[in-house]
Amino acid sequence: MATDIIDRLKWRYATKKFNSEKILPKKTLEQLKEAFNLTATSYGLQPVTLVIVKDKEQRKKLLPHSWDQHQVVDASHLLVFCVEEKLSPEYIQKYFKRVKTIRNTPDDILKPFEEFLLDSFEEQSSDEIRTWATNQAYLALGNLLTVCAATNIDACPMEGFNPTEYDRILGLKEKGLTSVLLLPVGYRDETDFMAKEKKVRKDMKDVIIEL
Repeated sequence: MATDIIDRLKWRYATKKFNSEKILPKKTLEQLKEAFNLTATSYGLQPVTLVIVKDKEQRKKLLPHSWDQHQVVDASHLLVFCVEEKLSPEYIQKYFKRVKTIRNTPDDILKPFEEFLLDSFEEQSSDEIRTWATNQAYLALGNLLTVCAATNIDACPMEGFNPTEYDRILGLKEKGLTSVLLLPVGYRDETDFMAKEKKVRKDMKDVIIEL
């Protein structure tokens, strides 16, 4: 298994050209959704929402706000990673209610941690919370990149887009969300020249320190 996953990671690359005719099977898309939901997040708060855009016409509207990167339209699906604009006390309290329901954890154990998080986030500025939440989105992105590689799905992580316009077109503000990252997913086009290019990476000795 260890060898297999390394082979899959060597196989993956930031896909530049997708086959627009090939669509992810429903079962595969469900796996990606579940993998996203299983991503580790700080405190377990999951401040990241995944918006899946399948509709081609809607994606064409997004293209001018994506630096004209056609992966946004040609991929099977466009995954948009969004974060909560505000982390309200109600959001945190809802998390602890969920913990209690699922784990049946006693209040005397949960309450000190709940109060700690309520106090901690109340002291942080909106920019600090936004940075924290965006870091969680990167965790989710990295997780899905690995899952995609392991299941023969091509993907292209993207930061180059206009979040303001994405939020407007997708109606994210009304949901209390703002977009931070993109991940078009699908299957590579056989004419994508980057598919056969060798990976460019530092030597292991230059990126790893063992103490």
